[in-house]
Amino acid sequence: MTIVEPEPLPCARPEPFAASPHTSPEVVKQLGARIRELRKQRSLSQRGLASLMGVPRTYISKIETGRAVPSLASMERLAAALRVRITALLLDSSARRAAHLSALLADPFLAEIATVLPRMDALARVLMLRAARESAEGTWRCTVDL
Repeated sequence: MTIVEPEPLPCARPEPFAASPHTSPEVVKQLGARIRELRKQRSLSQRGLASLMGVPRTYISKIETGRAVPSLASMERLAAALRVRITALLLDSSARRAAHLSALLADPFLAEIATVLPRMDALARVLMLRAARESAEGTWRCTVDL
């Protein structure tokens, strides 16, 4: 008895970014942009980052342009080379902004100022900022003329 294998069904060519069914082109582009941003903040060339990771420079280029999706192992090496946590690579700008704001508002003093600021006019804000700067520099003098 001969077993006949069925003909394979034709399938569409996978998109170059499709690492998984849950990976969208926008997510891949955001990841590449974030890696490029961090690389430039650290004054690294693509060649320099590739050297730190032990990969070809073209691999970094492909990641930054969204033509390649790094594996988890590559993400770990990217994070180590850029001196950040993996989560820093994955957060988009709005998530980073929200995390930064949350960290700032964890300080009770800053949280209280944040509640008062909307009720202050522009002059009061400028005066408060000036007093805070001068106080931090040690040059603040309270002068009230009555």
